[in-house]
Amino acid sequence: MKVAVLDINGKDTGRKADLSKDVFAIEPNNHAVYLDVKQYLANQRQGTHKSKERAEISGSTRKIKKQKGTGTARAGSIKSGVFKGGGRMFGPRPRNYSFKLNKNLKRLARKSALSIKAGEKSITVLEDFNFESVKTKNFTAVLKALDLENKKSLFVLGASNNNVYLSSRNLKGSEVITSSELSTYKILNANQVVLLEGALEGIETNLSK
Repeated sequence: MKVAVLDINGKDTGRKADLSKDVFAIEPNNHAVYLDVKQYLANQRQGTHKSKERAEISGSTRKIKKQKGTGTARAGSIKSGVFKGGGRMFGPRPRNYSFKLNKNLKRLARKSALSIKAGEKSITVLEDFNFESVKTKNFTAVLKALDLENKKSLFVLGASNNNVYLSSRNLKGSEVITSSELSTYKILNANQVVLLEGALEGIETNLSK
């Protein structure tokens, strides 16, 4: 699968990148994609929600009325959830929402996501670049050249590059990660995935195991 390699000015360099069919052209497995995205979102949840139950609120423990003869339901505590100011019944408690998936399924999900993007022609291959200093306008110029100013974009680098990462940090619509940080959710959440040449080998090596 051949894709043209562009420079940071959006011009064709005349070179072609060969994308592996085993990574970028498989039959997508929608269920694997669903599970991987579900796990990613579940792992983002703090799970710190908590409400007070009847044992945790302040109030008298005196039986508020006699057991029989009132014509109404029996009641033993003013802290019961049926009364105003009482504890909440079956309220949320702190919990961990994360769950495990095996590595093969996660690889399949990422390959499926990349194949979906490749099928939509939403993958751009860009030659490796660097900035001399940290400036947001430098990264904005790259987005403008690639016509990505008003689109969600995901830039995947082969290795960590502070100047490029810090230059993009203030832009809400763009995210810069390394190939080792690639996830199914981030791939699908972007309108355009921009792969730098240096990232291709790492992506294909990680996902072809």
